[in-house]
Amino acid sequence: MIRAALRLILAAFYAYAGYLHLVRPQPFLSITPAMVPYPEAVVYWTGIAEILGAIALLQPFDIRLRRAGGIGLALYALCVWPANINHFAMDMARADGGLGLAYHVPRMFAQPLLILWALWAGEVRIPHRKHRV
Repeated sequence: MIRAALRLILAAFYAYAGYLHLVRPQPFLSITPAMVPYPEAVVYWTGIAEILGAIALLQPFDIRLRRAGGIGLALYALCVWPANINHFAMDMARADGGLGLAYHVPRMFAQPLLILWALWAGEVRIPHRKHRV
């Protein structure tokens, strides 16, 4: 029950973020690192990826699709981390400090939590090895 509720919250977050990527791309373009080719296309397709990941995560009867959504959103969160770091650096370089450390530091710590949340919500099993002594 808790996993289903948190899955719904995460899917809503990503669906809304994806929607914003499509209808208001400028804030995302402004933090895209210069090394990213075709930034408009990247922002557009990342919005589509977020929406598709959210839809996949919400599949009630198809665990494979739900797991694919969890893996996809986890990989997405990992891949956009450089944009968050770039935003942090750009803001801190501003004379007024931009949004400040109170915004950016929690955001940096939130990124790995989003990755783990997506995997957990998608019921992704991560294989692990037992160490022999």
